[in-house]
Amino acid sequence: MAENNASLSEIIKTIEQYDTIIIHRHQHPDPDAIGSQGGLAEMLKASFPGKKVYAVGADIGNLEWLNAMDTVADDVYTNALVIVTDTADTPRICDARFNTGKALIKIDHHPNDDPYGDQVYVDTAASSCAEIIVDLFHAGHGRLKLNGRAARLLYAGIVGDTGRFLYPATTSKTFQAASELVTYDFSASDVSQHMNEISLGQAKLQSYVFNHLQVDANGAAWVVIPAAALKELGISADDASAAVSTPGRLRDVQAWLEFVENPGAPYRVHLRSKGPVINELAKAHNGGGHPLASGAKAKDQAEIDAMVAQLQQVVANWHK
Repeated sequence: MAENNASLSEIIKTIEQYDTIIIHRHQHPDPDAIGSQGGLAEMLKASFPGKKVYAVGADIGNLEWLNAMDTVADDVYTNALVIVTDTADTPRICDARFNTGKALIKIDHHPNDDPYGDQVYVDTAASSCAEIIVDLFHAGHGRLKLNGRAARLLYAGIVGDTGRFLYPATTSKTFQAASELVTYDFSASDVSQHMNEISLGQAKLQSYVFNHLQVDANGAAWVVIPAAALKELGISADDASAAVSTPGRLRDVQAWLEFVENPGAPYRVHLRSKGPVINELAKAHNGGGHPLASGAKAKDQAEIDAMVAQLQQVVANWHK
């Protein structure tokens, strides 16, 4: 549901006041982070040809097919409006300069635990941040323009965060947004094909997950993916995202944890669920996210064991 100190119309008025707009997203981006960020950037470029609009952030790895990042000097931020999309809290924002502009706007669909920014628009009922950018387009009542480049990015964001319209956050409004976007000049099938493709190493990782997954009697499941396994498969910790949804294909699994070892850093933890709420568990371990899809960190085996025990309790309580 909406939890805001600004309406979309008010955000558009702020956008109209600035000649330079810099758009950020979260670290380790997914298609919705890239799609909402890039889709907003392309929409603003089409709507206001005289403005300078940038999308910034670190290398996006295997999502480079979707968009490219701009290089922006520090002094460009001085009188700029900064907009952060799809990012719940400030530690996750990619590029620490987000707070050096003249004004800051947050647009997101995660729980608003960290309401940073001068203007905040959060809609937790939205399937994706990309869906909110479509709402922003409509709120312009003709002042904003979409084109094929923007529509392609927004469509990819919606498809990515809904698991190709599989997840519960998918609503009739989501389908309406996607239906509208595909009327623009881009190939929806090409986007879907890119989403569907994985490397041979990622395919073998899915087999690794099935072979090493542990599942208790209530449907709580977990797997640890060591760095050595990733190295043997020739893939990175970021590439491991291809296996995040794998346990959910099992009928008996209700919620699961995937621990991905990242040498020299904490384990990256992916939490997913078909029903039990798992974002409070994520918050307890340096993370957060949606009730059924979250991320966290685990510093060692002891914290892994603690998270597994906590997940088992969450799922057990959900059955009562």
